[in-house]
Amino acid sequence: MLQCEQIVDTERYPINNRNSPLRSETVDNVRQQLAQDGCAVIRNFFSNAGIKSLLQEAVERLPEVYYSPNKACNVYLGAGDPSLPADHPRNVFLERSNGFITADLFDPGTACQRLYHWQALCEFLAECLQKEHLHIYADPISNMIVNVGKTGQRFNWHYDTNEFTITMLLQGAESGGQFQYVPGLRSAADECYGDVARVLQGDDSRVRKLELNPGDLQFFLGRYSLHQVTENTGAKDRLLLIMSFTEQPGVIGSRTRVKDLYGKVSDAHLGDQNALVRSDGLLD
Repeated sequence: MLQCEQIVDTERYPINNRNSPLRSETVDNVRQQLAQDGCAVIRNFFSNAGIKSLLQEAVERLPEVYYSPNKACNVYLGAGDPSLPADHPRNVFLERSNGFITADLFDPGTACQRLYHWQALCEFLAECLQKEHLHIYADPISNMIVNVGKTGQRFNWHYDTNEFTITMLLQGAESGGQFQYVPGLRSAADECYGDVARVLQGDDSRVRKLELNPGDLQFFLGRYSLHQVTENTGAKDRLLLIMSFTEQPGVIGSRTRVKDLYGKVSDAHLGDQNALVRSDGLLD
């Protein structure tokens, strides 16, 4: 069994050594990238053995991937509003065909779960994000998932529930499957519906495109940046490990959204949904 120090290329990125100049340099680089446009990438973050182990766990669970029967959704992954015009962003529904391997399918001994709960990684991510503390996303279904994009599948424009997301590409598409985003399209105080509508109508003047390679670690501020993964036009599945963290403890997804995306909920979703912890009043 690989230790977490062996999953990450700690010779190149000694994230478990707070006194390392290389670690400090990496943190500074990430902060600069995030300040520029809300997205940062650490190339070749994982060792060869580490990426192989993570990929194998995902491939083994492909028979259990969940594909939502709801093939269309708005950018908020929620319901429309009949009181608003048909072309309002809340009423524009786009194709969504990718699937998910959920967190509950990975037992605590898997490399994916051990890495997710590794304190050294959590502290490193917090420092990169300039957060005093990070907490494990409390949602037991979606806190650590694998996004699966098979040939012909895509995940159209949407926002994330949490402010930031950490992703690791395990296997890229041979063609297509490109990550695209519009940094800072909304704020905690304003949905900026007009700007969203322009993107949905085809205005790509603010759209940025990112090429990722297997083993890359990506930081992304997806709560405020609209983003999508384009259609996978190759023969291989695109497999992306997604780890979510929060500044506040106890944050979970809404019952409706979790059920729609992942096909199930847990006991944590059956309580008072009005008491959900959120950092803002934006649509989910």
